[in-house]
Amino acid sequence: MSSLFDDIPLPGLDASVPAPSVGDAAYLDAPVFDFGFADHGPGDHGPEGHGPDGPDEDAPYEEELPPDLFAGRFDAPPPRDDFHRDGAPRTVTDPAQLLDGMNPQQREAVMHAGGPLLIVAGAGSGKTRVLTHRIAYLLAARQVQPGEILAITFTNKAAGEMRERVAELVGPRAKLMWVSTFHSACVRILRRESKLLGFTSSFSIYDSADSQRLMALCCRDLDLDPKQFPPKSFTAKVSNLKNELIDEETYAGQAENPMERKLAEAYALYQRRLREANALDFDDIIMTTVHLLQAFPDVAGYYRRRFRHILVDEYQDTNHAQYMLVRELSGGASGSGPKMTVDGEFVNPAATALASVPPAELCVVGDADQSIYAFRGATIRNILDFEEDYPNATTILLEQNYRSTQTILSAANAVIERNTNRRAKNLWTAGADGTRIVAYVADDEHGEAQFVADEVDRLCDAGDARPGDVAVFYRTNAQSRVFEEVFIRVGLPYKVVGGVRFYERKEVRDVLAYLRVLANPEDTVPLRRILNVPKRGIGDRAEAMVDALAQRERISFAEALRRVDEAYGMAARSVNAVKKFNELLAKLRGVVDSGAGAAAVLEAVLEETGYLAELQSSTDPQDETRVENLQELAAVALEFEQAEAAAEPSEDPDAEPVATGLAGFLERVALVADSDQIPDGPEGEGGENKGVITLMTLHTAKGLEFPVVFLSGMEDGVFPHLRALGQPKELEEERRLAYVGLTRARERLYVSRAVLRSAWGQPSYNPASRFLEEIPPALVDERRSAAAPPSARGSGSSSSSSFGGGVLSGGKRGAPAGWGKSAGRMKDRPLLSLAVGDRVTHDRFGLGTVVAVAGPADDAKATIDFGSEGTKQLLLRYAPVEKL
Repeated sequence: MSSLFDDIPLPGLDASVPAPSVGDAAYLDAPVFDFGFADHGPGDHGPEGHGPDGPDEDAPYEEELPPDLFAGRFDAPPPRDDFHRDGAPRTVTDPAQLLDGMNPQQREAVMHAGGPLLIVAGAGSGKTRVLTHRIAYLLAARQVQPGEILAITFTNKAAGEMRERVAELVGPRAKLMWVSTFHSACVRILRRESKLLGFTSSFSIYDSADSQRLMALCCRDLDLDPKQFPPKSFTAKVSNLKNELIDEETYAGQAENPMERKLAEAYALYQRRLREANALDFDDIIMTTVHLLQAFPDVAGYYRRRFRHILVDEYQDTNHAQYMLVRELSGGASGSGPKMTVDGEFVNPAATALASVPPAELCVVGDADQSIYAFRGATIRNILDFEEDYPNATTILLEQNYRSTQTILSAANAVIERNTNRRAKNLWTAGADGTRIVAYVADDEHGEAQFVADEVDRLCDAGDARPGDVAVFYRTNAQSRVFEEVFIRVGLPYKVVGGVRFYERKEVRDVLAYLRVLANPEDTVPLRRILNVPKRGIGDRAEAMVDALAQRERISFAEALRRVDEAYGMAARSVNAVKKFNELLAKLRGVVDSGAGAAAVLEAVLEETGYLAELQSSTDPQDETRVENLQELAAVALEFEQAEAAAEPSEDPDAEPVATGLAGFLERVALVADSDQIPDGPEGEGGENKGVITLMTLHTAKGLEFPVVFLSGMEDGVFPHLRALGQPKELEEERRLAYVGLTRARERLYVSRAVLRSAWGQPSYNPASRFLEEIPPALVDERRSAAAPPSARGSGSSSSSSFGGGVLSGGKRGAPAGWGKSAGRMKDRPLLSLAVGDRVTHDRFGLGTVVAVAGPADDAKATIDFGSEGTKQLLLRYAPVEKL
């Protein structure tokens, strides 16, 4: 038998006892083992030549082993380059496969090597495919290590899709790359380098609501009049300053007038409070990272050596801070290297480490025609001036469209070509021309919504589309209301994207505030939010006394709560309530310290605080919805916990620390964007669930595509927006927004407008959008082009017969008879003067008695007892109240 088993003791035998020989008595008593060979009859001891008649009758039994006994189990392993660890073959082994099916420009973009690369990618030109295949090509053809690649985009959804597509091409190695949003990448850097900046790696991230609340507290502490110095305005200005990389000290030196000096004071206090809370706001994340790289050359050198290939998607939407971040990480922009004196010495000696680091290979993808986020600080100049910033850059133009029909593309080209100072680009497709664009003029916004509903019904009945294939776009969120009303009435399923965000709902924010305090005990803003939620007897007066203690002793608010016995003037009941609150937090921190996951901690918060029990015992129907929202939040936490448990540890020894557990869950929640709410597509293929119609603003629609698109509200003053009229730069951005909307459609495109549209309770008559007039008439199917104003209906008069015509019958733009009186009723009515004891009648609440009056005549408020309807406080200027 094979010598493989010579040194292996048989089962059941003591290895220290010598094995018996064939003639020993012990041999006869030894257990018999079945090795799986065929049974042999008496006298048949083996194959021919080895039986009793064989050459050696006393020879031990020998038999040749089957050649496939071990079935390759001891063969040499396959080459690692061809297989993953689990034995699955790599998806792409030949770099040439990555270029299959690409047009010449796409191939050139994938294969480019050397200096900076600008890919000007028109809508639907396959830019994501180019980006992902370029990453795979770097690994396959140029032997780039995965950890040397940094790919950045704007939304979590886009980053997730890019990560998945890269993983399909390169396999598990994709986990070693950084494929993320700007903010997520910066958070990873800041968590690794937090000690250099004076805070811990468990820092909190404030969203816009947290920032506004903290600014309000700062303004209050500075005794600033909220009417003269509104905190909301200050928050927006500070955000803009951070996007321009202007910190509080720099701005204090620039402030010239009293308003700017007050803003500088608020900005400085706001930043100090953030540092005390071990927190950063959303704008801090990028600004702080840029300042880190500029202040610590060793850190900048580390990341420049690490990320040798940087790819940026949607480059046209970058603001100044993001532009500088890319420049600092790549090290390749003109003027971004270490500064030198005339003698050749570095101004900053520590910067000499950067001199030897060659620039990273930078690739940016974008389209200036789709730059639509100027209101967020994005500057189109970043992409228009790319070749000036990087003089040795190569530019590749992608014009072939793989999404839309030629009719849709021709319309989009005709609109966008009206903008000046743009790089000439003409989208085209090898596909069919497709159906013409359907144009519709409704009498009012309700008629417009009804047309959309009827057309969706018709398409679904004909089998041309499903609800999940349809999107309705509008310029502002307020326009969604009428579509929702009509869709509910006719029974069409829909989803509003970008309306009231899930994570902005009160109950969700309350529970997340608890979690944030548990993750970061010194975080003041969420701590003060939950101090009396649910109500536990800690009122505003008690909170103010704790705050006074914190200010007097120069300690944090959390520390003041723990030293509540030292607070002057607090009632014993409030002191006891604060102590019980401290005990509650200590108990919940014990849950966190025990190693419980995010879902378990969230469940403990809901149970121990009594928050869930309070909602469940309520008779308010809205509280039932709030319970459902908390259930959804728990589901999100559980999903995160399960994904974290299934994740494999990083093999990169230099990998930056990634937040896990409760901190990781809160980081994920903090970085969620509107576009992450967009449904991935119709569910239940072939089943009853055919998806839902998607309602969203044009800004939210960026980066998406749908088979059927309705572009509504195409009127001057609505789209383009009223504030853009007469402003050339803003009007060009509105035109780019129209271009984005048009190119979201794959197969069918509808454009609609209303002759009459209500605004602030009054009717308005807007002419057709100028963008409609820019679409060639040959591309348009005017389904309904004549619509009369209400005053002319039934009288035989009509409006202009052209869909793009903006003048009503007779050229008049005034409101019809009857509308002016109705719309001006509140404005023109005399102010009501009431006194305590007066009897009044209300259109809705009925008879009532005035119990209190306060405020000046123009802004008077009355407290009125309406009996069974309860006591109401009404603003008399607008309330439909009459004195009896």
